[in-house]
Amino acid sequence: MPETVRLYNTLGRSLEPLQPISDGELSVYCCGPTVYNYQHIGNLRTYLFEDLLMRTLRRAGYNVKHVMNITDVGHLVSDADDGEDKMLLASKREGKNSHEIAEYYTSVFFEHCAWLNIKRPDIVCKATDHIQQMIDLIVSLEKKGFAYQSGGNVYFDVQKFENYGELALLDTSALKAGARIEVDSQKRSPLDFVLWFTKSKFENQELQWDSPWGRGYPGWHIECSAMAMEYLGESFDIHCGGIDHIPVHHSNEIAQSECASGKRFARHWLHGGFLVIGKEKMAKSGGEFLKLDLLKERGFDPLSYRMFCLSSSYRGELSWSWEALEAASNTLRKIKTAVLDAKDDGDATQSSNGQRVQELKDEFDSRIFNDLNFPSAMAIVHESIGDTTLSSSERVALLEDFDEVLGFGISEWSRDEVPDAILLLAGKREEARKSKDWSAADSFRDEIIAEGYEIKDTADGPKVTKV
Repeated sequence: MPETVRLYNTLGRSLEPLQPISDGELSVYCCGPTVYNYQHIGNLRTYLFEDLLMRTLRRAGYNVKHVMNITDVGHLVSDADDGEDKMLLASKREGKNSHEIAEYYTSVFFEHCAWLNIKRPDIVCKATDHIQQMIDLIVSLEKKGFAYQSGGNVYFDVQKFENYGELALLDTSALKAGARIEVDSQKRSPLDFVLWFTKSKFENQELQWDSPWGRGYPGWHIECSAMAMEYLGESFDIHCGGIDHIPVHHSNEIAQSECASGKRFARHWLHGGFLVIGKEKMAKSGGEFLKLDLLKERGFDPLSYRMFCLSSSYRGELSWSWEALEAASNTLRKIKTAVLDAKDDGDATQSSNGQRVQELKDEFDSRIFNDLNFPSAMAIVHESIGDTTLSSSERVALLEDFDEVLGFGISEWSRDEVPDAILLLAGKREEARKSKDWSAADSFRDEIIAEGYEIKDTADGPKVTKV
């Protein structure tokens, strides 16, 4: 039997023991990226949390089916029904068609996930490959009286769903007065949302399909419902996403899904918190945003960002700073040094302490099984490194066991890697070169050479190698 895992359920705002629909099996749907731009490190924090969740559930003994969508149509700049289509916006910005935009940014997204050791979901489904499933779902809603046509579009009638806003604890009476939602004259109520657009708000809408209501394209919210049901059924165990999805996207998903099926859509809802700079969340709309590439350019191993994210609860805000990232990088470097030193010891003849090893494993598990408490679990990692009652080989084996969930690739660490400290110097040299501070750049280069490494400037950026 799997171990008991307790998770904070946004639906009900309580810490609950996980109770799967099928014993030993878990079905999980995660809202994936809208592939019209790069994913900034705030976005990637959500995918890191979901990766830690999947690893934890599998460690607990569950057979997990993990589904994630790729949104390549229908997501407007606003999460509601106003603003410009994000794919159309990107096409105008870059002079490419929507397919080219989606292919490029999807590829970059998974490349960045690989840098962070985020495992690929079992099923990755693109919205444009599931248009028929969306149409079928809308037809079902219309037949059951939950959808209506107006002004050429198809809308969901929120007033027909008694529990609308339950997830977000919305005051629907206030919202119906139009206080927070832009009024669309085609809607019966300000809360209603588009299921299918046939009267595009935008010129030259590239992605369109034939439908019973005319040629058009789906609304964003219907996509996730249709794809989740396609791969996980009308009811499944866990739905994940960013905290910003709660009031609109996820509330709309629940409404349309439960009206179509008559069943509870997802049992548990988990949401990752914002990455914030000062008091503002990191967002593409705010202008410049931080990409993972920039962290690498400054000499940081992307896994330092993974370590940084482990310093806080997944559902709370996490304050970003370069200083905090450097501290996380130092932590990762200390663990790596301890592991490599232990590997070099070769103390197979030392006495073993299996009881202590099991105690540490049990304590580590108890913390991650309690709502993914990785900040607390990292204390067990450090305790294990410093435990002199364990042999060097036991410490390495224990850390490699923890790493099945932590995801740093400890078993692959070797002395041949360029140390983070050298990479940081290379990053500082590159910054100095870009600002044309040649004296500082030469100084950083000299430090790198003095440590026994050489640095070469290539078309792909600076390359550091051991001399």
